[in-house]
Formats: sequence, structure tokens, C-alpha cells
Amino acid sequence: MMTVGIIGLGLIGGSLAKAYKHSGQARVLGYDLDVSTKELALMSGVLDGYLTRETMSSCDLILIAVHPRAGIRFIREHADDFGEKPIVIDCGGIKRTVCETVFPIAAAHGFTFIGGHPMAGSHNSGFKYSKTDMFVGAPMVLVPADMNDLQLIETAKSLLSPAGFGRYSVTTAAEHDRMIAFTSQLAHVVSNAYIQSPTAGSHKGFSAGSYQDLTRVAWLDADMWTELFLENSDYLNAELDTIISCLQNFRSAIAQGDDDRLRDMLNYGKHRKEEVDGH
Repeated sequence: MMTVGIIGLGLIGGSLAKAYKHSGQARVLGYDLDVSTKELALMSGVLDGYLTRETMSSCDLILIAVHPRAGIRFIREHADDFGEKPIVIDCGGIKRTVCETVFPIAAAHGFTFIGGHPMAGSHNSGFKYSKTDMFVGAPMVLVPADMNDLQLIETAKSLLSPAGFGRYSVTTAAEHDRMIAFTSQLAHVVSNAYIQSPTAGSHKGFSAGSYQDLTRVAWLDADMWTELFLENSDYLNAELDTIISCLQNFRSAIAQGDDDRLRDMLNYGKHRKEEVDGH
């Protein structure tokens, strides 16, 4: 039976802890700055014990599920505590800042680090919203220091298997951040901007699925997303420039009453959706 250590017992870390515990394949040790959260996880049977400086080196896998900057600080503070046994994987939403900082630390202190990003979540946050099946079928992104270290990648996949991930992508930190700017960060900006319309206050009785779909991720952790946006500002701003230009084209066609142009733009968007997603 493996031993997994989890730092941060919020939505992601708590869900990982529950998944590993439920699998019956792991002894789960956890740590959280919030003492009540840590105690609740232990009392509810999600944890088998607390993760401490003394127990880190006994783990097979350590998952760091806190904000990226906090994760970097934790790794710096505990670089001498990990030892050579565990593979350390962070679960933050950006990878360049984390990997560029931590890869050299790992090399200098003799532990193995892989950047990671479990592609699942919720607009809610905190341990009480964590779920055993959060990651079942979900993608997991891995960013190793050496893309050619196939043995390490396979070992990481094996250690992560109790969480239930459906597929793994192995990529570079830069490619991860470029893609995530479009698939996640831009969506959060657009959702948040959309709900700030004065009209939103009177939407009840006039809204259905479209409104719910577009506003779901406006309910966010402002501190975390501020950090993610600013750390990935180059890629995110490029995506914002693209969508702003597209919106300006829509506005122009609508303002000018140009039905042919507007129809063409709408058809292109529909066909692009079919082309990209197959439906």
C-alpha cells in the first residue's frame, strides 16, 4: 500500500484525499494551515494521520494542492524534508513560474518534482465541497523536467491512478500555460465581465441555460484567480486581444445592420465549434 501526502485540503486537495482513501490503495497523510480543516479531515476518516516534516520522506507521493506561490514557498521551506523517495507533484493552475523555480530546487536537494494540473474542479471552494469522484475520467496534465524520462512519467501515472484520472497529457510548462489561458482563464474573465452588466440584476424570469452556463465560473476565488491571471498575463492578454477583436466585429455588424456579415460570423462560429469539438 502506498503512502500519499497531501498539502492543502481544500476542494482539490480534499477531493484527492477522499479519492485515495476510497480507493483502498493508499495511506493518506494531510496538512492544511487551517487547523479545523485538518482536524475535520482526520475525524471524518479521510486522513490516516497528519503530514509532518518527519513523515514527508516516508511518502511515495506528495501532492501540493495550494495556490502556486504558496506551493513554491512550501517547497522552499521543506526542500530538505522530502528526501529521495517521494515524487512531489503540484496541482496549481499555472506551470511556468512553478516549474522554473522548483526544478532547480529539486535538483539541488535531491528530490523528484513534476508539475501537474488536474483538470477538474468546481466554482465552490473548501473541504466541505470536496468529492471522492472529482477526478474520475478527468484529464491530468504532467510537466516533467525531462520529457524523455518515460520511466518517471509511467511511475507518476501509476501513483496517480487511485484518483481515477481518465487521460494524461505530458507537455512543457509554456505549452500548458498557453493552452490554459484559452481553456480556463479566458472563460473566467468573460464570465466575470458578463455578470457585471447592470442588466444582470433583473435577469430572473428571463434567463435559462445560456445564462447559467456563462455565469457559473464567475463565482470564483478572487485571490487565486488574480494570482493565476497575473502570472500568465502574456498568454492571457493575447487571448483577450483576440476575443475583444471578435466582439468588436460583432458589434460593428449589429450596429450597421449588416445581416450578411453577421450571418457569416455566426455560421463561422457554429462551424468552428463543430470542427473543434465534433458536435
